[in-house]
Amino acid sequence: MSVFLQFVYLQALDLLTTLAFLAHGVEEANPVVRLLLDWIPSRLAALAAVKLAAVGLALYCWRCGRLTLLKRVTWFYAVLALWNLAALVAVSTA
Repeated sequence: MSVFLQFVYLQALDLLTTLAFLAHGVEEANPVVRLLLDWIPSRLAALAAVKLAAVGLALYCWRCGRLTLLKRVTWFYAVLALWNLAALVAVSTA
């Protein structure tokens, strides 16, 4: 259960850092998320839809015993969160 909760936490962190990037005028890099941002008027709703889908897939992996896959994806999002935070610090101090 802890790897699933870590994944959910990292999704929330990614949502917040993405909102911060968008507030600073940085364009979303993920083409799927960029498309949803164009289709859905609310940035928060568009990002929440993507994050809910990701959490749904993680829940499926957890319930089906695909913990190795879930751990790998969680590590990916941990690195991504660190990258986003470092980029936000760089933008703020520039």
